[in-house]
Amino acid sequence: MSEVPTSATQAAQAMPAPVSFGEAFVFWLKLGLISFGGPAGQISIMHQELVERRRWISERRFLHALNYCMVLPGPEAQQLATYIGWMMHRTKGGLVAGVLFVLPSLFLMIVLSWIYIAYGEMPLVAGLFYGIKPAVTAIVVHATHRIGSRALKNNTLWAIAAASFVAIFALNVPFPLIVLTAALIGYAGGRVAPEKFKMGGGHSSAGKSYGTALIDDDTPTPDHASFRWSRLLKVLVAGALLWLVPMGALAMRYGWDHTFTQMGWFFTKAALLTFGGAYAVLPYVYQGAVEQFGWLNATQMIDGLALGETTPGPLIMVVAFVGFLGGYIKAVLGASLFLAGAVAACIVTWFTFLPSFVFILAGGPLVESTHNDLKFTAPLTAITAAVVGVILNLALFFGFHVLWPAGFSGHFDVVSALIAVAAAVALFRFKRNVIHVIAVCALLGLAISLIR
Repeated sequence: MSEVPTSATQAAQAMPAPVSFGEAFVFWLKLGLISFGGPAGQISIMHQELVERRRWISERRFLHALNYCMVLPGPEAQQLATYIGWMMHRTKGGLVAGVLFVLPSLFLMIVLSWIYIAYGEMPLVAGLFYGIKPAVTAIVVHATHRIGSRALKNNTLWAIAAASFVAIFALNVPFPLIVLTAALIGYAGGRVAPEKFKMGGGHSSAGKSYGTALIDDDTPTPDHASFRWSRLLKVLVAGALLWLVPMGALAMRYGWDHTFTQMGWFFTKAALLTFGGAYAVLPYVYQGAVEQFGWLNATQMIDGLALGETTPGPLIMVVAFVGFLGGYIKAVLGASLFLAGAVAACIVTWFTFLPSFVFILAGGPLVESTHNDLKFTAPLTAITAAVVGVILNLALFFGFHVLWPAGFSGHFDVVSALIAVAAAVALFRFKRNVIHVIAVCALLGLAISLIR
C-alpha cells in the first residue's frame, strides 16, 4: 500500500519560486552582517539558508562549488558566496554577493581600528584587551587542533606538518616557499602514493537531499556559466586592469617605495598565498607588516586578530586593521591621520580580495563544465598539512608575546596564563562559541585591571 505524500513532502518536491536580484541582494547583505564564526560558521550559515531552507542550490552543487573554493588561495566562504551569486544572477550577482560579504566588515574594522589606536591606552580599552589576548592565543591553538585533526590523516601528512613547523620556526623559511614546496610534494605524492593524499574533511561527499532546488543536481549549466575562451579572456583582462590601474596610479602619485604602493603590492602577494585560510597567511603578514615594513608591532598584530575574531566577515579582514594602523602610524597623508588609515585599509582590502573575484569568475565556467571531483586535491592536501605546522608556529608566537610581554628575561604573566587555560577549556572541553569566549575573557581582563 503506497503512502500518501504529506504536505511537507509535497513542499519539498515543489520547485522553489524564482529568486529576483533584489531578493538575493537583501540576503547577501544580511549574510555580510551576521557572518560570524570564521569560515566554518559562515559556510554553515550559507548551507542552512541556501541549501536547507531556501533551496536555491542543491547539496551536491553546493559542495562541488565549495571543493573548488577550497583549492583556491583566499577566503573560501567569501568565494563560495561569490560563486553562488554568480551562478544565480550572472557577473553582477557574483560581485554583489562577494562585495557585501566584505563591505560591512571593512567599515566596522575601520571604526574599531580608529577607536583602538585613539583610545587604546585608556584603562577601559586596555583592560578589555588584556583579557582578549590570552583568549586569542587559545583560539589559535584550537584552530591548529581543529585543522590538524581534519588534515593529518596519516604519517606522511604528519611529517609534512612537522617539517613545515621546523622550517618556519627554526629556519625562518619564508611562508611562500613552504607553500610551494608542499604543493610540489603533494603533486608528486598524488601520483606515487595517491592514497596518502586523499582530501580529508567533510566536503567530499554529497549524499543528502533537502528537496528540489533552483540549481539542482541535474539543472543544466546556464549559458553565462558555460566555458568560452572569449569570456575567460575578458575576465582576465578586466582583472588585470582592475589591478594595474590602481597600482599604477599609486606608483605614479606616490612612488614605488611609498607605504600605500608597498601595501598594494605586499597584499597582492598575500592574497595569492592564503591557502588554508587567514590563520595560515598571518605569519606571512607578520613577517612583512611587523618585521619588514614596521606598519605595526607584534602586540598590535595580536590585538588586530582579536578584533577580526569579533567582527562579521572573513577573518582575513585583519588586513584592514594592519592597513589602517600602517597608514595612521606612518602619517602618510600628513595631519589627516584618520583619512590616511581609512585609505590604507581600503587599499589593502582591494588588493587582498580582487584575486578572489577573478578566480571565481574566470574559473567558475571550467568547474561547471564537469560535476566530477577536482583533480587538484593532492597538492591541496599537502598544503593543508603544511599549514598546520605554520599555524602551530603562530600559536607559539602569540603565546610568547602574551605570557612574556617583556621577553623571556621579564616576568611570566600568571594571570594571562590562567585566562588562556580557561579559554582553552571552554573551546576544547565545552565547545563554546569563539565570540562568547572572547567576550567573557574581555570582561575578566577588565575586572582584573580595575582590581589592580
